[in-house]
Amino acid sequence: MPEGDTVWQTARRLDEALAGRPLARADFRVPQLATDRLAGWRVAGAVSRGKHLLLRLHPPAAESAEGTGAEGTEGGYSLHSHLRMDGAWRLYRPGQRWTGGPAHQIRVVLHGASAVAVGYHLHDVALVPTAREDTLVGHLGPDLLAVDFDAAEALRRLRAAPGALAVDALRDQRNLAGIGNVYAAELLFLHGVPPDAPLTAVPDLPALVADARRLLLANRDRRRSTTGSRRPDELTFVYGRRGRPCHRCGTPVRQGAHGDRVSYWCPRCQPPAGS
Repeated sequence: MPEGDTVWQTARRLDEALAGRPLARADFRVPQLATDRLAGWRVAGAVSRGKHLLLRLHPPAAESAEGTGAEGTEGGYSLHSHLRMDGAWRLYRPGQRWTGGPAHQIRVVLHGASAVAVGYHLHDVALVPTAREDTLVGHLGPDLLAVDFDAAEALRRLRAAPGALAVDALRDQRNLAGIGNVYAAELLFLHGVPPDAPLTAVPDLPALVADARRLLLANRDRRRSTTGSRRPDELTFVYGRRGRPCHRCGTPVRQGAHGDRVSYWCPRCQPPAGS
């Protein structure tokens, strides 16, 4: 499931494959961008912001920019996409067959000199001046994978809604960016808090935020594991383990809906408040 670590990995792969080189052409298969032409634009880099991905582009020389469909962009443009539950960017060699899914799922194709980036099931695709990126991601809380992550600001935002369910507060990207269902379930397990408890039930909120950053940093360069184990059946403590024994106490893990998404927890390791 794409969360902050997955999007960070995707941005790094796109950056390594495309950055510093001009695009031969770009194929947008979303109506609002269908007429944009970016041939000759140079990829300056790709970065993640929580679960959002930004591919930054610099225009050709001013005298040849006319007709690109994006005049007046001396400061560059940013191509924004969100992976949500099912989106993905796949990289192929020029001429290689695309195998990421059926053609009707493709939203963007970027043809570089040595790689072709194909975006499947992308959401919220937009092309905006880089100087206006905040119109798309400015609402996000501190990015857990940012070099300058601001833990104090993340705590301030979380504490501003003490009555919120703990699981909802963690998944709210306006509080801190990068946590989805997987990390929310795993963090609450590590801190002994059931997902339907209020945020005030977290015994040490600064430690929870620190653990969130620690886990995402640990997993940004590898296949995700919140337990430290590399065994396929031991990658998580509770997420995706409905009915299977808790790694810590052996109690069957439960699954339920909280808000509009599914949660997992151990009823013994995460007892209801006051029990």
